[in-house]
Amino acid sequence: MNVYKKYCPCVYVAECDELYEKGEVIAVTTQYGKENECEVHDLVLERNGKYYYSITRADGFNTQERAKRKAEKYESWAVSAVKKSDARYEASREAVKDIPFGQPILYDHYSAKKHRAALEKSDRNMRQCIDLQDKAAEHEQKAEYWKGMEGKIDLSMPESIEYYAHRLEEATRIHEGLKNGSIPREYGMQLQYAKKAVNDAQKNYNTAVKLWK
Repeated sequence: MNVYKKYCPCVYVAECDELYEKGEVIAVTTQYGKENECEVHDLVLERNGKYYYSITRADGFNTQERAKRKAEKYESWAVSAVKKSDARYEASREAVKDIPFGQPILYDHYSAKKHRAALEKSDRNMRQCIDLQDKAAEHEQKAEYWKGMEGKIDLSMPESIEYYAHRLEEATRIHEGLKNGSIPREYGMQLQYAKKAVNDAQKNYNTAVKLWK
């Protein structure tokens, strides 16, 4: 059975008992027992009789598609929460529609119990209205976050080779510019941070090449 194994941050490879050819489509099982059809790319590791392949989902599902679906889900929840909030607001108004504005409870009158119950019902619905408004805002905030992730490229995608090659080229340009003075230094540790950016980009590029060459 082929199963998912974490290779590095953002990347899961297929742990297999047999060798496969590049381009083959195989079933890979999640830890929950679900099978996904995946395309084999490269053999990245062989250890203890197991073969580890970089893979992509045959249906095209990736981190960008996941972000898109997350954004859509939270947007849907936000719309639903707004509708429910509006309904609670209307219920709050409906509960006291027959009570004149500012009318106090007449404690010795037969209407006192009904009056008090109406106010409590109105208050309860208004509190729910506000809670749902807060929930809608929370969902909208999460939807915006996931929308911002829809164009993200990471090491789980074959496009990461070109992406990290560009990142490495840009990081190297900045580092060299800071070293030779063509780019002015704005703070004390800028050169060291620039060197770290080069090292990180190089590491990511090397990993991308190993996964997707």
